[in-house]
Order: sequence, then structure tokens, then C-alpha cells
Amino acid sequence: MTDITIALSKGRIFDDTAPLLKAAGIEALDDPESSRKLILATNRNNVRLIIVRASDVPTYVQYGAADLGIAGKDVLLEHGGIGLYQPLDLNIARCRMMVAAPESFDYDSAVRKGARLRIATKYLQTAREHFANKGMHVDLIKLYGSMELAPLVGLADAIVDLVSSGNTLKANHLKAVEEIMPISSRLIINQAALKLKRTIIQPVLEAFSQAIEH
Repeated sequence: MTDITIALSKGRIFDDTAPLLKAAGIEALDDPESSRKLILATNRNNVRLIIVRASDVPTYVQYGAADLGIAGKDVLLEHGGIGLYQPLDLNIARCRMMVAAPESFDYDSAVRKGARLRIATKYLQTAREHFANKGMHVDLIKLYGSMELAPLVGLADAIVDLVSSGNTLKANHLKAVEEIMPISSRLIINQAALKLKRTIIQPVLEAFSQAIEH
């Protein structure tokens, strides 16, 4: 019987997490990029990994379908972090949450004049809070992908999105005009699991903690 389940998402977070898992003595027996399996066995028969969408990781952990998970701060802010213990910032999958606008748009002037802007984003909660703190009235438009397109076709004046290199913005004649916050991924733990399975979870927590310090 599996004793702990760890929820991860494919791609960058999985790749960046692999060395941390290895430090805790946990290695997946399949590569999630090449395998179609959604539940991956590991070299430890009391640990399994489940592969879910990045935005779903906190939900699986909140409801106890996973005991631990790794999720970006961006995802946790949108989720609200209910029922989750967030003991560690893993300093992986780092990027920045930014406001970006077309190169031709004078964002600072629009803000100064109190213009009501249309903002396209999938991070509604984060964007709402950011602009409310600035005392700005904005109309938020929820999109799920290709944020950069919205200002180019007149759907929005600006976007709120994650930016790492900035190359996608540049390629679409957009520029970052304001940083909202730095983003990285965190270890999250189901609060009940932490109490009931502390003997297995605590060593994983300590191994992660030591690995990120080195």
C-alpha cells in the first residue's frame, strides 16, 4: 500500500523537482514526458507520484488525494491556499508576475490619468488585488492562453502574465511595464497528512530543505 502521494506537474516544475526528490531518496521509475501514465511508481514502494495540471496541484493536496505537492506561487495565490501547509519556498521554476503592454502604449501616463484599462489574464485574483492596491479601476478579461495576442487585436490594453526571459513579449512587440511579484515554486502539504503521516513526510521535508540550502 502506498503511504504517501506527491502531486507534480509535467515540464519545468517536474524537471526542477527531480534533483530534490533524489536528495530525499525518491526517483520516478518512468519519465512523465514519455510515459502516458498519470500515476508513477518510484524506487520506494511507499511513495508514488501523480501527474496533474499545474493549476490542479493545490486542489489534489487540499482534498487529500495527494499528501504533498509542488506548485508555483502564482497557482497558490489563485487557489487561495486553503487547507494547505506551505513550509518551503523551493526556489525553482523562478519567473516574475508582470504587467505588460504594447511598446506603443504609454502605460504610466494612462495610470496617472486614472484611465480604466482592460486587462487580459488568467491570474484574476492576483491582478484584481494588484490594481486595487494601486487604486485603479480595471476590467479583467479571463483568458487561458496566448495572453500576448489580446493587446495586439484590441481585446485588452495590457496583460498580467508570468515572464521569464521576456523573449515572447519582445517577439510580439510588447514590453513589461510593471513587476507585480517574483514567483517560484513551493512545497505544499495537506494539513491532515502532516499530522497522520509525519514519520514519512518529515524526512522528505528535511531532505528538500537541505537540498535547497546547498
